[in-house]
Parts: sequence; C-alpha cells; structure tokens
Amino acid sequence: MSFLALEFVSTVRADRTGEIDLLSDADGMTAWVREHAADLGAGPGFGPGFTASEELRQETVRLRQAVRALFARAVAPGPPSRADAAALPAFEESLALVNAAALAAPTAPQLAWDDEPSLSTVTTGGDESARLRGRLAAAAVEFLAGPERESLRTCQAPRCVLYFVKEHPRQEWCSTACGNRARAARHYREHKK
Repeated sequence: MSFLALEFVSTVRADRTGEIDLLSDADGMTAWVREHAADLGAGPGFGPGFTASEELRQETVRLRQAVRALFARAVAPGPPSRADAAALPAFEESLALVNAAALAAPTAPQLAWDDEPSLSTVTTGGDESARLRGRLAAAAVEFLAGPERESLRTCQAPRCVLYFVKEHPRQEWCSTACGNRARAARHYREHKK
C-alpha cells in the first residue's frame, strides 16, 4: 500500500549518521519528484525531464512542514515525529497553507477540521510548479480526511522520525529494522544494570 502523503512527509528520515532531508537541495527534490512521477499523476511534466528550481524546492519544503504539522495533530495525543516537533508551523497556518496549495491541483480536495476532518472538492488550474505542490497537498488532504488517518502513528524506535500506517493490531514500528533496533535498545537497557 503506497500513500503519496506518507512518502512526502518521509522525505525527512534518519539513518545511522543522523537525519536526512531528501529535499535538502534542488537535485534531491528533482530526483524525488522523478521517482514519484506516477504517484503524482500530474502528467508528463514530472517525469524524466523534470528539474526542480530552488524556489520550488523551498516552497515544497514549506508545504512538507505544514503537512507534517497536520500529521502531528492527527496522531495526538501521541507524540509527533521527533525530527521536527519543535520546529513545525502552527496548526491554523499549516491548515491554510495545505488547503491553498491543494487548490492548484486540477481537482483539489479541501480539508475542514472542526471536531473531525472532512473532505470537499474544488476544480482548479495552475502552472507546473503550483500543480506539483497542489498534488502533494491534495494527497495530504485526502489522506488526513480518509479512514487511514485513524491508523497513523509515529515510529518510536530509537533515531526513527517516520510516520506510518499501522496495518495490524500488534504493529508498533514502521519497519522490521526499527522493531529490531527498539528491541535491541530495550534489551541493552534491561541488562545494563
């Protein structure tokens, strides 16, 4: 199961050397968009010929932070991702930015959030740059207003900063590797005494 919104927020991840931002420069963003061209469903403009500008990269990273803020709200009262919990924009600002960006998608869902998220759709247009951000924002809106939001979790394994969709009742981590790392860390703590 692939969710574009999860792929997008997972452009911030961690490995043994620390946090990695796959969108840290225009080349990284170009590679990520080309790799996800089919998921973006935005036509041939995002395939092999796509090249991100620095301005588009900065706008896309700003959108990613807004989506991560909405993900942090969705997993509450659980903890948000440790990657950027202290640096996320405010909820209202994030909600407004995601909805505004989603308007650039050919058909854009809009997210309303009273007690629970709900979904409506608006038809729009836009240039290639706006359409890319629009599709990413639309994917986030669709995900957060959909049933998968109830299963959204943050991985609590040491050093992991990812969000994931819990697929079975006993799942606690985003991957087997994170589960192994968490169990090894727990074993070390228990036997260190």
